[in-house]
Amino acid sequence: MKPALDELEQRLQQRFPGARLRVVDDSHLHAGHIGAAGGAGHFTVEIASDAFAGVGRVARHRLVYDAVADWMPHRIHALVVKATTPAESAAASDVAPSGV
Repeated sequence: MKPALDELEQRLQQRFPGARLRVVDDSHLHAGHIGAAGGAGHFTVEIASDAFAGVGRVARHRLVYDAVADWMPHRIHALVVKATTPAESAAASDVAPSGV
C-alpha cells in the first residue's frame, strides 16, 4: 500500500530538516501500470534543502531515494526527484517571463 502524502512529506522533512518540499501523488496517471497493480505509488518530489549544497545531481537524487529506500518497491514504485538548494530554487523563481 502506497504511503499517504503526509507520510512521505514527514519522512522527507525528518531526513532534510527545514527543507522546502512539494510532493505530488502521480499514481492516478499510472493506472493499469504493473507497479500500480500492487498498490505502490508514483510520486514527484520537489525539494530545496541546504543538504544539497556542493552535491551533484545524481548524488542529490540518491540522498532522497535513501530516505525512502525501505518503502521501495512495495510502497513506492516510482519517484521523480527535483532536488535543489534554496538559492537555486530562488534563482529559478526569479527568472522573469519573456516579454516582461
